[in-house]
Amino acid sequence: MLVIKRKETESILIGDDIEIIVSEISLGKVKICINAPKDVKIYRKELIETSDFNKTASEKINQDSIKNLNIKLRNHKINL
Repeated sequence: MLVIKRKETESILIGDDIEIIVSEISLGKVKICINAPKDVKIYRKELIETSDFNKTASEKINQDSIKNLNIKLRNHKINL
């Protein structure tokens, strides 16, 4: 991991076409601006982590629900 100190309005370059600019520093938060080509996907890490967690939880719930439904159907006798 590379650690770089920057002041307000200073920037770093990633490759030839991505620029990260420190826009504002206040109250323990840093506001950054990202200049990148439109085809470069930029995500907040916590959103990806939350999405992955929700997907895993949803798959687990679905698997458990299917197992429980199968058990109930096997134990249930249909009277016609």
